[in-house]
Amino acid sequence: MRTNRVAAVCAALALPAVTATAANAAVPGVAAVSASCRQADPYKVHGASAVTIRSKASSNSRAVGVLYRAQKFMVRKKTKTGSWVYITDKKTGVTGWVSGAYVYRTVYMCLD
Repeated sequence: MRTNRVAAVCAALALPAVTATAANAAVPGVAAVSASCRQADPYKVHGASAVTIRSKASSNSRAVGVLYRAQKFMVRKKTKTGSWVYITDKKTGVTGWVSGAYVYRTVYMCLD
């Protein structure tokens, strides 16, 4: 008898099955959210207005350029600890290392 009560309680708590098809379940504006979710540049410079691009993964190495907060860049690789990031500046084409303390991956929530 106790197992019947447990089964009844579990059945009452069960979520209803989704029966809508993809065609009639679409919500206006979702396409715009999904399109904006596919960001081409997931990395950004944070915590500084500019960071120095260096020839090696060391603050003592030669400076080869400057990466400003608003500039777009591509991350090529990282050190194992993530303390340095090898980038290519999309505007100037300069490649080099920047401190991982200032480069963060931007996280987007996609709803599709």
